[in-house]
Amino acid sequence: MEQSEYVSGNYPIQNIAGEVERLKAQDAALLDATNALLDAIGVSPGWRCLDLACGPEGVTRHLLERVGPEGRVVGLDGDDRFLAVAQAGTAANAEFVSGDAYATGLPDRAFDLVHVRFLASTAGDPERLVAEAARLTAPGGTLAFQEADFHTLRCYPQHPAWTELAGIFVACFPDGGDDPIAHRIYRLLRRAGLEDVRYRPVLIGTRAQDRWRDYLPSTILSMERRITGDLGVPKDRLARLVGDVRRHLADPDTVWTFNTVVQTWGRAPGARV
Repeated sequence: MEQSEYVSGNYPIQNIAGEVERLKAQDAALLDATNALLDAIGVSPGWRCLDLACGPEGVTRHLLERVGPEGRVVGLDGDDRFLAVAQAGTAANAEFVSGDAYATGLPDRAFDLVHVRFLASTAGDPERLVAEAARLTAPGGTLAFQEADFHTLRCYPQHPAWTELAGIFVACFPDGGDDPIAHRIYRLLRRAGLEDVRYRPVLIGTRAQDRWRDYLPSTILSMERRITGDLGVPKDRLARLVGDVRRHLADPDTVWTFNTVVQTWGRAPGARV
């Protein structure tokens, strides 16, 4: 597929049974990296924060812990089922909005922090997404992206089924080839006028004993329609690959590295009010 086909609404991962649990496991695996980013930004009590494409949880819970009752956190997502999960049991200063992250309709310069995770690298059109997120960031506020560079999705010892399945995985997204979207965000933030733009790639490792070990097979199954339809991979072959990879990951000697999480953030011109 050409990159232009990956716009908001063409996100390839389906909300199938088990998807909420997969995303919550992902959030747990990324917790240290998320906290390090929020620490570096300095999210504080009273901040107004927006989590674009928040999913069933995203970083909204972590933001609520930092902004306190005097702050406000808005989570926006295009999947109403995710929003219902996210909203359950949250604080009164949390709001969840159904909408398009690329065209939110939210007020200009309304947030001290606008956060985006794994959207530009999976749904594409990063220029438009950065423009919308920058529009929403208040003077002196921070715009932060966490995007995936898929090229570090590797297992050790290597296994042919993993190699093939990882290749299929990458083909589902608008990767960017020699100029991956995850790394391109840095210059897009600079060109959008953000100041003091930071860049920090984070690589996470997983063992057979970890809850997160099933990431690749479970994500592949969440994209089965894209893989068997658009990519033309036979369903029976996909099932065999998933089974082979799961058996390999169950071996206590197997380890693997996740997509590199590229954290990029910058400050909007002006003074915070």
